[in-house]
Amino acid sequence: MRSFRRIAVYCGSSDAVDPRWRAVARSTGRLLADRGIGVVYGGGRVGLMGEVADGALERGGQVYGVIPHKLQGLEVGHQGCTELFVVDSMHARKAMMANLADGFIALPGGFGTLEEIVEVTTMAILNYHHKPVGLLNVDGFFDHLLAFVHHAADLGFIRPQHRDILAVADDPEAMLEALAASQIPKVEDWIGRGPAQSP
Repeated sequence: MRSFRRIAVYCGSSDAVDPRWRAVARSTGRLLADRGIGVVYGGGRVGLMGEVADGALERGGQVYGVIPHKLQGLEVGHQGCTELFVVDSMHARKAMMANLADGFIALPGGFGTLEEIVEVTTMAILNYHHKPVGLLNVDGFFDHLLAFVHHAADLGFIRPQHRDILAVADDPEAMLEALAASQIPKVEDWIGRGPAQSP
């Protein structure tokens, strides 16, 4: 089973969402802090991002925010972070978050959350890292994304080895357990194989 020093949390920055999503984000931050796991996130003080950070901080956790200059200039950065890194671009933000973290969790969010979790999943598939990736699928938020993954796998666009590469759970505690048990297939075991072949 894996252990974690820091986990990156990707999630929405909108405040115009149902309060239940905010509660999930805050409870995730609290749980990570209670487990002694640092939070790496996008550095914002708004939306679910702010809730994750505040939940961890109120339990004495370590919170590492990474935010581009442009967003910091719009005053959306969280000034209570243990450390707030201000970087030049969204690309630099994603790279730093990936380097700081030992694993990744997506909470409900929009285009940015989807982009981030898909990128780190692709990097895991190609073994640019061996860090687990998970979806916190509260109230079935990610059901349609998971249906797409299985549809693409059925059609041969995703290899059998990667059909279940995303750890999935519907509460934060189960999410941590799923991440800890997750295995990343070795690229040497599947590269060049046909889509229907087993390792």
